[in-house]
Amino acid sequence: METVKGFQDITGEEALKREKIKEILTDNFRLYGFEPAETPTIEYEEFVKKGNENDEAISDIFKLKDKGNRNLALRYEFTFQLKRIAKNKKLPYKRYQLGSVFRDEPTTSNRFREFTQCDIDIVGSGYKEDAEILKITSKILNELGIKYEIYVNSRRLLNEILDKENVKNKEEIIKELDKLGKLSEKEVKENLRKYKAEKLIDVLKKKDFKKYNNYKDIEELEKYCEYYNVKINFLPTLARGLSYYNANVFEIKSKDMKEAIVGGGSYLIDNIQCTGLSFGLDRLQKISNIKLDNTQCLIINIQQEEESIKLAEFLRRNQIKTIVLDKISKGLDYANKMNIPYVVFVGTEEVKKKKFKLKDMKIGKEEMLKKEEIIKKIK
Repeated sequence: METVKGFQDITGEEALKREKIKEILTDNFRLYGFEPAETPTIEYEEFVKKGNENDEAISDIFKLKDKGNRNLALRYEFTFQLKRIAKNKKLPYKRYQLGSVFRDEPTTSNRFREFTQCDIDIVGSGYKEDAEILKITSKILNELGIKYEIYVNSRRLLNEILDKENVKNKEEIIKELDKLGKLSEKEVKENLRKYKAEKLIDVLKKKDFKKYNNYKDIEELEKYCEYYNVKINFLPTLARGLSYYNANVFEIKSKDMKEAIVGGGSYLIDNIQCTGLSFGLDRLQKISNIKLDNTQCLIINIQQEEESIKLAEFLRRNQIKTIVLDKISKGLDYANKMNIPYVVFVGTEEVKKKKFKLKDMKIGKEEMLKKEEIIKKIK
């Protein structure tokens, strides 16, 4: 039976890769003082929509009803749930969350209807916190072996420019600007023509931004990013589509993928300034270059079940990932197909000598070793 369109099974090496990426993400989040949170997958539809009714993502939510005929919806992101869990928390409240979110939208090779977001948010933030989450992002992407560029803009600056240009329908225009990168500049200009704002892109490509009061958002962010040794690129056409952003916005792109791999910005919760970023795990999985924590050792039991289990447990206590199989031909075939680098044979002769034959599967070399020597060899 096939999966539903936009949903996927993930197993084997790809599942291992995702687990490794999650580990790198959470280790770095914790390093910077973020604490984990978990929230429901299903919420009241009214809560999901509240305050964001005009956002395009809201039109893509999965709707459902329970047996009480209540209107419910699957979460489409984590930020709206932060409104609830951040109440009465000591500020700054720094939380991270990893989990599935759902959007009933057209699918592509890099866009699914269920996807995993990995979010960090700081409730009670300023320019320093904006720079801090960009530093965390930079550190994580470096560890994942991803080449990237960090782009930033200010929604306050963008709104000021729109006001100076006497542009109406600001929300609609920002939505069109957000399509740059997904559509060509020519196509976006054509879309802006219906709002008589097609010249706006040319205005945003000029260099004289210091004349705007809100350019200070970019200058302050650049200052703190220098403290953190993070390189950012000011992109005045960057909008980010969600309407709740009110100050700096961020987007991280890689040449290896058309779509953004990380995105976020600053926003308000109960008049408290917040900032956050969301990593797309499915996209990181496709372009990251990391060493996987695969099984390191396969023990082949040759009618020595007890000794094979005891040896396996000894190796596991020493943090060597180990499995046990019976039959030599089956075990060697399995090790080759699963790229397991070492095979240990446990037979009558090995048990008697208290030395075990270790085979290096890459070069084919075999040697008799004590169990303590096996550890040194594998590690």
